Amino acid sequence: MKMQTTEKITGNQLGLLIFTFIGSTIVLTIPGWTVMIAKQNGWISVIPSTVTGLLTLWALTTLANRYPGLTITQYGSKIIGKWLGKCLGFYYIYFWFHSISVLTIQHTFFIKTLLLPKSPTIVGSLSLLILCGIAVIAGIEVIGRCNEFLTPLILVALIPILILAIGEADPVRLKPVLGEGILPVLQGAVIPAGAFMNQVFILGWLLPYLTQPKKARKVSLIAFFSISILIFIIVLLTIMVLGTLTGKLTYSFLSLMQYIGIEGSFERLEAIAVAVWVMGNFVKVCVSLFILCLCISQLFGIRNYRDIVAPLTLLSIIGSACVFKSGAELQAYLAFIYPSVGFITQSLIPLSLLMIDTIKRKADNSLL
Repeated sequence: MKMQTTEKITGNQLGLLIFTFIGSTIVLTIPGWTVMIAKQNGWISVIPSTVTGLLTLWALTTLANRYPGLTITQYGSKIIGKWLGKCLGFYYIYFWFHSISVLTIQHTFFIKTLLLPKSPTIVGSLSLLILCGIAVIAGIEVIGRCNEFLTPLILVALIPILILAIGEADPVRLKPVLGEGILPVLQGAVIPAGAFMNQVFILGWLLPYLTQPKKARKVSLIAFFSISILIFIIVLLTIMVLGTLTGKLTYSFLSLMQYIGIEGSFERLEAIAVAVWVMGNFVKVCVSLFILCLCISQLFGIRNYRDIVAPLTLLSIIGSACVFKSGAELQAYLAFIYPSVGFITQSLIPLSLLMIDTIKRKADNSLL
């Protein structure tokens, strides 16, 4: 059954949502994770890391064309059968609930580390999730319009930092290029590939809300390549300014901002990092909570997903308080566990669904 909804988002809103969802928060952390493994060649690792995201994008837009008006939760049952489809739906519910918990506690730890070290953890989680719950009740159309305003602010905040960083950059820190071969570069690509580049996975639920479905692939590709270029530039500049020290820093791009603030004409540039983080994380949690509500409502036949926003927001607050005990546990999970989980959930499953659907269609055609 097709989704009956009056909510719609434009192609531009979809593209900006993808841009913000993937890039808003990872710009602060991804240089450290790639350099931790690939050393000074971490900037090269960004290039192969885009492959999984492109495959996921292609798979989801192809499936959306074959099953117009349906989310991945709905057409999954049509492809692999009712019961396996329900099992897959339950897994999506777990995945998105856990993702919201992780995003929320990551936000809280960041704010505690940088601004409010004595503030209770629950305060940061509560304030973020209540605002996100209100936004989800307003609907995906409102979230899309809100993000249209926030994404330009994020870019306006980042671009001057990148320009200032050029003055401190030293290309010598990029040498030797491929000094240890291609293997470390490919290993360094695993974290951004598995954890972030395939976050176009949100297309599985957002495409049915698009006003012009035929533009889905075009706007998604533009958004994906835009964020890939931005991440490439950020990793490249961070290495040229901080060198291999980048791999030892949790928020390496934040350290770059602080370094520029000390050496340059401006001070306290980390305030920009906080603004980018808060705005981006708000959008990410909003979209994730919306998708979680959508998954549950479609799986259990609830007519209006808004009816379950409040209890799910409360459960997410509890989940964020229980998911990790310390920032070290969180960083270990994000760096070493989530890339594999993200790759399986966000790339392998959609590609498998597409392969199964293609085989079934060819088998049906051969019988005709």
